[in-house]
Amino acid sequence: MPASTPHIGDKRPVIRQLDDAAINRIAAGEVVERPASAVKELIENALDAGARRVDVSYADGGKTLIRVVDDGHGIAADDLPLALSRHATSKIDGSDLLNIHTFGFRGEALPSLGAVGRLTITSRVEGEAGAMIRVAGGKMEPVKPAAINGGTVVELRDLFYATPARLKFLRTDRAEVQAIGDVVKRLAMAEPFVSFTLRDVSGGGEGRLTFRADAQTGDLFDALHGRLRQVLGAEFAENALKIEAEREGIALTGYAALPTFSRGSAVMQYLYVNGRPVRDKLLVGALRGAYFDFLSRDRHPAAVLFLECDPHRVDVNVHPAKSEVRFRDPGTARGLIVSALRHALAEAGHRASTTVAGATLGAFRPEPTGRVYQMDRPSQGALNTAYQMQAPVVETPGFAEAAVPSARFEPPIEEGAPTDLPLGAARAQVHENYIIAQTKDGMVIVDQHAAHERLVYEKLKAQMADNGVASQALLIPEIVELSEGDAARLLELTDDLARLGLVVEPFGAGAIAVRETPAILGNVNAKGMILDILDELADLGDSLTVQARLEAVLSSVACHGSIRSGRRMQAEEMNALLREMEATPHSGQCNHGRPTYVELKLKDIERLFGR
Repeated sequence: MPASTPHIGDKRPVIRQLDDAAINRIAAGEVVERPASAVKELIENALDAGARRVDVSYADGGKTLIRVVDDGHGIAADDLPLALSRHATSKIDGSDLLNIHTFGFRGEALPSLGAVGRLTITSRVEGEAGAMIRVAGGKMEPVKPAAINGGTVVELRDLFYATPARLKFLRTDRAEVQAIGDVVKRLAMAEPFVSFTLRDVSGGGEGRLTFRADAQTGDLFDALHGRLRQVLGAEFAENALKIEAEREGIALTGYAALPTFSRGSAVMQYLYVNGRPVRDKLLVGALRGAYFDFLSRDRHPAAVLFLECDPHRVDVNVHPAKSEVRFRDPGTARGLIVSALRHALAEAGHRASTTVAGATLGAFRPEPTGRVYQMDRPSQGALNTAYQMQAPVVETPGFAEAAVPSARFEPPIEEGAPTDLPLGAARAQVHENYIIAQTKDGMVIVDQHAAHERLVYEKLKAQMADNGVASQALLIPEIVELSEGDAARLLELTDDLARLGLVVEPFGAGAIAVRETPAILGNVNAKGMILDILDELADLGDSLTVQARLEAVLSSVACHGSIRSGRRMQAEEMNALLREMEATPHSGQCNHGRPTYVELKLKDIERLFGR
């Protein structure tokens, strides 16, 4: 311990009552972390005032100017000084701090902003004259008359000028702009019937419009779907599943994307509780758990989910910025999210993301070339000669007979063949791994290994849920040499592995004997399967439930029982695989979230060739 410390002195410290300016600056440190925090508080005030249109402007990343204009109810001239007082609010009466139906309720935002910046509020209520009030660094000026049609205009300039030390902790203008945009988009998704605009006025004048979301119409789901298309893009809207469920007084609505639309980070996860955007570990964990056996650990689902419940069942007053909540019964909320999402994913069947086909078509498109002049185009005679040279010569045996083909094709499709089914009829197999099928209006390319792996996994899960996975005894037990630690880790799960049809026993120090394997796998490499299971257990650690760990092990087991790449399949086998994919939920993606097939429409294929 150092000889001297600032926490220990000779004089007895004296307790003092801080003045209002100091109190507001301290409160601002909790409520206003950066310009985006100020934007959030001001937009929430506008929405609580019944605004149908909210226009946000900023300059220099919000450091020099933030302006929020709304068409809400407005603030009366007599109430403007009170609005800038701490803990003065029109949203609650203080009798019940749990019965909260608005974004704000503490009455801290406006006085906090006025304590650290130069704040101007201009407002007018219907039937009264407009008024304006200014406060800078906590010093309030008298109310003055002002010209305004209606609603409220809040202008915050020189944020943190009264606390210069806070300015040093702000990030670059680009980073602050990104944070402001994220706040506006989150609130825009929560209020699809309200119009939002975001404008950069750093250069003065009207500035540049960076975001616009017009008010939606129709029922709630139609309006939300339209707003998500505006905010998150058409790709998310096209690949999102409608979510609607209720359990024990908690309602869940929203949209969740297909597993094949996953992302490399959790940037496209938006969660709301009673309309309030939150970043809650419980809800994020539930979302992750719902996609557990559809995505690998380095992929993240995309979803916009809204939980609605009685305000008394959730406490929103547990975080200064109200970004976290606490449920009275967290298990119900988590279980609702997991079950509702899994039900929606099961109903999606074999459907895969449309972005997969888009990426495939993009890979097919040739690199752009310079302009082709008429003199450079080949004549018709040259084209005919080229076609004749490329035609196969079937009557002359030679090198073609000696070559080993990497592709096979089936006879022409007979009348009544299942081309009208979703995945069509198998027409060919290329490179002994990809099945080419013809559909009614296009073609499908199937990864036979990934598809069969998913089918085996779903069968194993169904068997385990019923009576356990059926096993087959090995005529001669296979001995697998392991380290003593790995052997001990595996033998701890002996009973659980037996439910999966895998029976193992100790066989001396650092070795196990595999006596039975899952019957559905047929002839399997037991040693390779054991090593893969150990790798899966090592990656998972102890962070997951026993059921989740078992499903992860099942995924590894399924990989060993699936059709391997390089195996030639007959037409009957390929068509049987396609029919089974159509009947099996989640068959559109493998156990790691990658697509099992790509569908290309005929019109897109023709476009590739300029037709």
